[in-house]
Amino acid sequence: MFDARNFIQVLFANNQVPVPKNRAALLDRFVTEIENMEAISRIVDNQNLLMGKWNLENRVADIIQQPVRILNATVGKPYEARFDPVKFKWHDIADYEIVGLAEVGLMYDDKTKQITGIPVRGGDFTIILKFKMTGEADNAVAHEKPISLIINPDARSLWKNLPGDRNDPYWKEDDVSEFAPISDRHILVSSKRGRAHANIGSFREDGFAYKNLLNDWSIVVVADGAGSAKLSRKGSSIACKAVVDYFSADALTEKLASFEELLHLQENSGDEAQKKLNLYMYDTLGKAAFGVHKILEAFAAEAQVAVKDLASTLIFTLFKKFDAGYAFLSFSVGDCPMAVLSKDLSEVHLLNWLDVGEYGGGTRFITMPEIFQNEKFASRFSCKLLPDFSFLVMMSDGIYDPKFVVEANLPRIKMWKEFLADLDGKNEDGIRVEFSADNKDITNQLSSWIDFWSQGNHDDRTLAIVF
Repeated sequence: MFDARNFIQVLFANNQVPVPKNRAALLDRFVTEIENMEAISRIVDNQNLLMGKWNLENRVADIIQQPVRILNATVGKPYEARFDPVKFKWHDIADYEIVGLAEVGLMYDDKTKQITGIPVRGGDFTIILKFKMTGEADNAVAHEKPISLIINPDARSLWKNLPGDRNDPYWKEDDVSEFAPISDRHILVSSKRGRAHANIGSFREDGFAYKNLLNDWSIVVVADGAGSAKLSRKGSSIACKAVVDYFSADALTEKLASFEELLHLQENSGDEAQKKLNLYMYDTLGKAAFGVHKILEAFAAEAQVAVKDLASTLIFTLFKKFDAGYAFLSFSVGDCPMAVLSKDLSEVHLLNWLDVGEYGGGTRFITMPEIFQNEKFASRFSCKLLPDFSFLVMMSDGIYDPKFVVEANLPRIKMWKEFLADLDGKNEDGIRVEFSADNKDITNQLSSWIDFWSQGNHDDRTLAIVF
């Protein structure tokens, strides 16, 4: 119950107006006079009004000053962030809206309390929370709370795409994709300059080649020029051409034809048959690899450059269909994998080991003479006889590193199934490669897929698939 007498005493005391004890009766009469009671009521109302305004403005100031952080967004990537006033303990906010989201490609749903959309601009932005407090009039001016929103740029947009010097004597096309019949199958291959090279206007260092040979053999070659070698783009091109030229010679056509005799020996098994096969591999594939090395040496001498300036990895596979199935003859130096997937995708057959870890301690190149003198040279050859297959896959480390990460993943069929699913559209960009001979857009599809984003993996990428 309101005590008017006490209220007056406090009011007078605060204003240095004492009320002596001998004036108590006078004070009692004073506070009961109607006119004075009305004045007291007005004072109380005004005090309450001022206190209410102060509490409101103080609360609004608290909300405006309260730190609020919402998740950072990225240009071009779907965004979703919860924004619920209750989460910030703003139970006394009656009405609100967020202004400034549409300008950056976002929107707010009051029902779900979610900010969603795909940001179209990058930078540091300020969005505005306009709000009214419980008890404020409908026509009251809304309060404004600025909130920071950081939208990171698409990492891809930070990379430059500078053209290489077309007047350079060793200029190389940045992006090449091809599709053609090979053997009784088709080959799809794409080779693209990596972002690291595009960013500084240097060249694609990878190379590839393929050809249908005589006697129904076919060959596919992939080479990855060393990033540290100033003319590796030329070295990889020379290596690929040299391999194809070597096996296109008449003498090698006859030698490949003799492989069928070894197939019959293999059926009888035995150490003698294996010795003959090993000798055949060395005499056929080994001499091809050494021939590439000598051609690179000759080019380096003529161009007056060090042979290491032409450093390149090299993998190649010859294959042919026989009555009993398919034969695959392979050679490898470097860190580019080759594999054949079984017809039902239940098995993966690796055609090489990589020059990493225990085998070599690092990448090796066809320009290194020591690889031909090493005791492991014979293990660089591979011979596989399979009843059928779905895919023959050969790639440079620009594909291998982001998609398989480590060599230990290569024997796992699960990883290869995931790789094929990725090619089939199960990827961040939803890009699908349809492996069909009737697909008129197949080269564009693989070229687009091969441009996938992978943080920290910006090397050249080459992928050759026979299917």
